[in-house]
Amino acid sequence: MKNKIAVVGLFYKIGRPDAFLSKLMRSITSMADEKAERNIGVIDPIEIKMGGKRYYRYMGSLTVPPCTEGVTWIINKRVRTVSRKQVKLLREVVHDYAEMNARPVQPLNRREVHLYCQTLRRTKN
Repeated sequence: MKNKIAVVGLFYKIGRPDAFLSKLMRSITSMADEKAERNIGVIDPIEIKMGGKRYYRYMGSLTVPPCTEGVTWIINKRVRTVSRKQVKLLREVVHDYAEMNARPVQPLNRREVHLYCQTLRRTKN
């Protein structure tokens, strides 16, 4: 089981600013005019408030070259909000100058997409 890659994905829609991204804004802003990579310190993923206990899981590939296969995708079902300002800033920092930075949707190719839901267990009093 070598070369295993997992990607955690979040859905966003335009709305209120994302609290986690708001914490990163100062570091992200300082990188907007730079071409080189820069260390912004340790980011604790526990600070990303996922919300909800439902997620999708499937085997796919990376969305950027070399589009490596065999990637486990875990995508939170809950749609979060992000402000237009945050989206604009993230696009500036990426420096890809692309209108869209997403790979075209790929055929399902008989892949199974699973929805996982955490169930609450009732205890007898």
